Amino acid sequence: MFDNLSASISEFLFETVGAELCTFIVSMIPIIELRGAIPIGQGMGLGFWPCYIISVIGNMLPVPIILLFVRAVLGWMKKVKYLDKIAIWVENKADKHSGKVTKYATWGLFLFVAVPLPGTGAWTGALIAALLNMRMKKALPFIFAGVLAAGLIVSLLSFGIFSILL
Repeated sequence: MFDNLSASISEFLFETVGAELCTFIVSMIPIIELRGAIPIGQGMGLGFWPCYIISVIGNMLPVPIILLFVRAVLGWMKKVKYLDKIAIWVENKADKHSGKVTKYATWGLFLFVAVPLPGTGAWTGALIAALLNMRMKKALPFIFAGVLAAGLIVSLLSFGIFSILL
C-alpha cells in the first residue's frame, strides 16, 4: 500500500515540478532535509553535482530564518492552547541534543550537522544554536560547513562512489 502511495507521490512531483524543484523542496523539509533529498534527486536522474548543490541550497534556505525567529515563535506557541505542547516538545528535542553542541561549541555544531544520522541536521542544529543564544554570524558558517559535509557524505553513498573506491 505505502509503496504504491510513495510511487504515486514521486511520479506526481516528478511530472509536475521536475527533478530539480522536487529535490530542492524535499531538502527544505525538516527531518528529511538533504539526507532524503539527495537520494530522491539521484533516483530522479539528477547528476552528482546538480543534486548536491540543489540540496545544499534548499537545506540552508530555512536556517537563517530559524536562527532569527525560532525563540520568538516558540514563545508565542507556548501561550496558545494546543501549540504549547508542540513548543515544549521542540524545546525538549533541542535540549536533548544541546549537550553535544555545548561541549565543543561551534565545532560541536558543525559535527552535529555534518553527521547524517536521524535527528541531526541543519534544522535541529539551527534550533539548538538559537536556543543556546549563539549569534547568527557565529553559528551560520558552522551549520553551512556541516551541511556541505553531510551532503557530500550522502551524495557519495547515494551515487555509489564508495563502492568505486573500495
